[in-house]
Amino acid sequence: MSILPQANLFRRFGRRLLAGALPGSCLLCSGDSAPSLICAACEADLPALPGALCPLCNEQTTHGERCGACLKEAPHFDRTSARFRYDFPVDRIIHALKYGHQLAVADWLAGQMLAPLTTAEVDLIIPLPLHYARLRERGFNQSAEIAGRLGKFLKLPVDRSTLLRTRATPPQAELPLKERHKNVRGAFECRGDFSGRRILLVDDVMTTGATLNECARVLKLHGASTVCVVVAARALKH
Repeated sequence: MSILPQANLFRRFGRRLLAGALPGSCLLCSGDSAPSLICAACEADLPALPGALCPLCNEQTTHGERCGACLKEAPHFDRTSARFRYDFPVDRIIHALKYGHQLAVADWLAGQMLAPLTTAEVDLIIPLPLHYARLRERGFNQSAEIAGRLGKFLKLPVDRSTLLRTRATPPQAELPLKERHKNVRGAFECRGDFSGRRILLVDDVMTTGATLNECARVLKLHGASTVCVVVAARALKH
């Protein structure tokens, strides 16, 4: 059964995110989902991205052309691949990983992220790093968990230590859109040489893309030939 048409399941859904899903039980509706984390009915109802997207940032466009923002100033990353639109209940699934510590969600998300992914020109995976204070508080980096699973699926190496977040910044969600690029400027440091490497940069959600763009800028300053972004979900303006 799907969660979407059944409002009376919402409260129970919230409790399940805290308590953890039972084996073979759908994370969203509690129905039988074995062997998957999400049952087929709920998966079919997950918010899809529109068919026409900017090839650089995956913002919605009319015919799949570059969006106005990327035409005005192209991002430092070369391409974005996103699996879902960031909306209910995908936001709850991601929150179950980030704040509910349900690491099985990382396996499911990584499997889903393979669908839109083009890896012909990728030879190294790097997760978006967390500042050590946030990492200590949360106990793990959700992007690193997803990246590790992607590395196993794709048989590609994962580098979790060369790109670092060296400056703590206020959460991007708390800031106006215009201030987000300034907020993360200089927040990342690269302690290695990526000359000629084709990097897949992994995160859970892209909103404005400011943080991923700053990471891509730093990676290219250290020699990366291409930086392609893959995220579980993309928040759209409209």
